[in-house]
Amino acid sequence: MHISAASKKGYFITFEGGEGSGKSTQLKLLSTYFEKSGLPFIATREPGGSENAEKIRSLLVSGAVDSWDPVTETLLFTAARSDHLNRIVKPAITEGKIVICDRFFDSTLVYQGIGKGIGEVYIKSLHNMVFGNFMPDLTVILDIAPEIGLKRADARRGNENRFEQLDIKFHQNIREGFLQIAQNEMERCVVLDATKDTETLHKQIVGIIKEKCGVFL
Repeated sequence: MHISAASKKGYFITFEGGEGSGKSTQLKLLSTYFEKSGLPFIATREPGGSENAEKIRSLLVSGAVDSWDPVTETLLFTAARSDHLNRIVKPAITEGKIVICDRFFDSTLVYQGIGKGIGEVYIKSLHNMVFGNFMPDLTVILDIAPEIGLKRADARRGNENRFEQLDIKFHQNIREGFLQIAQNEMERCVVLDATKDTETLHKQIVGIIKEKCGVFL
C-alpha cells in the first residue's frame, strides 16, 4: 500500500457525527489497518490531541451542561484546536503522514454554531481568522438517529457526557447540521449509515479513502 505520488504532503481525514455514532471505534479500526499496511499516520482527537489541548478537553466534555456560556465554550474549543493543530496535526502533515482525527471544525460549527445558537457566520469567521482556509481533505460523517446514538453513548458510562445530557431536540439539530454540511460540501464530505455493523463500515471507509485521498493497495 502506498500514498499516491501526486501529493507530497500528508492527508487530513476527520470523523464527524452525533453522540454514539461510532467515530472512536472506526478511528481505531482504521489505525490498525494503516499500521498493518505500513502507512505513516497518526490518530488524534478533538478537543484534545496535544498535552495542552487535553487539559482544555477536561473542562469541556465533563461537568454540568451549563458550565460555560456558548461564546466561552466556543473560544475554549478554538484554543484547544490551535494548540492541537500547531503541535500535532500540521507537523505530521508536513512530514507526509496521514492524520486521522475524531472531530474537528465541523463539530464546532454544528454543536456551538447551530446547537448552542452562536451562528454559523460567527463560527466560520472565527475559524478563518485563526486558521485561515485550513480544512480536512476528507470528512467521514457517521449518521445515526440521536435516539439510537444516545443509547449507545449511555452504555459507555463514562464521565465525558456533558453534551450527551442536552435534550433530544439539540441532538436532532446536530444531526441535521452535519447532513447540511455534507450537502454543501460534497467534494469533502461523505455520509455513511452508522447503524451498519462496524466491519462493514470499516471496509466502506477504507474504500472511500482509496478513492478520495489517493491511497491505494
